[in-house]
Amino acid sequence: MAKYLYQANYTPTGMQGLLREGGSARRKVFEEMGREQGGRLEAFYYAFGGADLYIIFDLPDAATAAAISLAITAGGSLSISTVQLLTPEEIDVASQKTVNYRPPGA
Repeated sequence: MAKYLYQANYTPTGMQGLLREGGSARRKVFEEMGREQGGRLEAFYYAFGGADLYIIFDLPDAATAAAISLAITAGGSLSISTVQLLTPEEIDVASQKTVNYRPPGA
């Protein structure tokens, strides 16, 4: 499974909901969502500055990660960006691949 980092910011409406429900209740929602999609919630943190919320999921594939992102965004309470995370071993494999590339103007 691949890891995906979601960075989210609450809209004013979403923040009002968070104030009503609390942070632990919202974490449970994301835990359930991960399980329903065949993955698992690895980390869930609120933060100051940058994003309001950082979430890491282990998910089966990019389509699942995109489906989660679409559902969250369509809900209207969070704006979200998604980053696929790579392991050091995946970078080892990538660094051994040959890629033909010519920089602009070269």
